[in-house]
This record gives sequence, C-alpha cells and structure tokens, in this order.
Amino acid sequence: MLTEVTAIRYVTPLREGGSLPGIVEADDLGTYVMKFTGAGQGRKTLVAEVVCGQLGRRLGLRVPDLVRIQLDPVIGLSEPDQEVQELLKASGGLNLGMDYLPGSLGFDPLAFEVGAEEAGRVVWFDALIGNVDRSWRNPNMLVWHGRLWLIDHGATMIWHHGWRGLDKAATKPYDASDHVLAPFAPDIAAAGRALAPRITEELLTEVVADVPDEWLTDEPGFDGPDAVRRAYVEVLLERAATVERRITLGERAGEGPSKAPEWLRVWVDGKASR
Repeated sequence: MLTEVTAIRYVTPLREGGSLPGIVEADDLGTYVMKFTGAGQGRKTLVAEVVCGQLGRRLGLRVPDLVRIQLDPVIGLSEPDQEVQELLKASGGLNLGMDYLPGSLGFDPLAFEVGAEEAGRVVWFDALIGNVDRSWRNPNMLVWHGRLWLIDHGATMIWHHGWRGLDKAATKPYDASDHVLAPFAPDIAAAGRALAPRITEELLTEVVADVPDEWLTDEPGFDGPDAVRRAYVEVLLERAATVERRITLGERAGEGPSKAPEWLRVWVDGKASR
C-alpha cells in the first residue's frame, strides 16, 4: 500500500506538464510533484501512474517514490492563477504524489550517454505498458545524481480508456522508432530475458493492489474495483510473454534533436535482423 500524506502547502505549478501538476509540501516534511484527479485526463491517468510506476520500481528501474496525497482545496486560496485554483477545487480528496527530485535535469540524449543494456530495459518496459510518451519530443526522463530516472506514465496502457478492445491489447505492436533511447542501440533481447520472467501473476496482483478503490469504481463492464484490477493483471501478464517480438526500431518519423540512427532493426521472435 502506498504511504498516505496530507498536502499542507501548494508551492508552484509545473507548466511543462499538460495536466498542470504542481509542487506541494506535505505533513511528512516531504516535497512532491502532485498529479490531480481534477485534471483533464481524469483518474485513469493516476491509475496508470500507479500501475506503471510501481511495476517499473519492482523491475529495478529508477522511478521516484509514489504516495497518496490528501488535498484540502483551501491550501490554494492564495494562488493567483485562476486555472490553478479551479484545478485545486476540482481535486479535493485523494490525489497522487511523486517524490520531487531537487536539482534534476531533463534528459538530453546529446549530453547524457545511456548504455545498451539500460536502454533496452527502458524500451522493453515502455513496450510492455504501451508508453506513447517517451519520444525524443517529450522524453519524460530526468537525470539526477548522474542516473536516469523515469517519470510521467500517464500516457500508458491506452487500452484502459476503452476496455472493449482488451482482446487486442496483449498483442499490440510497439513502434519504438521515435523512442528517445533508440539511438543508443537498446539491447531488447537481453532485456526480455531479464525482465519477462519477473512479470508474474503474483507481482502484478501486488502492483495493482496499490491503486485506490475510488479510482476504479463505476468502471463500465466491471463488477467492482477488484474486477478492474484483474483485467490489468491479465493483459500485462499476457503481453509480457511476447512483447519483445513486437518491438520495432527504425528510422524516426520526424526531425529530432540528434541525427536519426543509421541502423535499422526489426525484432522478430527476439532476434535482430538488418
């Protein structure tokens, strides 16, 4: 179960994020990047943050600690921005916080080298969760104390926005051509060998148990939160078994911050062909 804290001071909004997250201080003396239930993307963004963030941590990837944050909108009364005030008013109650990494820098592929092994594990993980938001346009990674950290997993598991397509989610291909780590020759085969066996029913059940019931209630087609949790477990478990074969690395779709890789690899049954 995620630790629960209470926000006591709203510090500042982070306008780089589309959902307008904010930095808050909590009663445990911690500082957090807070994601709000009242943001435009709604509670499913927070569900994705919990499932993918906790799963990434269990797989040994660096993801900041997550906490549940109780919010009383009154803490934002002194905030001069009307948009922020409206967001706080709409988000009273339980929200999500990510440990704030002071002094961290946004990942720049021209300034920070990533090894093939680590790059492979990140790409494999993003393929598993269907992350469409780790491109060179928007890396959603930080460098802190000389190490790579993964953040912002709200744009993952797109299938949970329309559960009727669940039968296709487990076998959906993942095009990593625009992935920010594609130029580092990610060793996806090694990542699959290391990570796929760790994706067990028991592990996934523990991960989804961290999602609060109130973010899973009233989901059409499901008989309560536990049924929704089970759906996440089933699709991720099935997807993990074969996702390595469904990852494509190729030429980027557009102009990026660095030259597109000269190599082309299409992964079929875990083997690379040129």
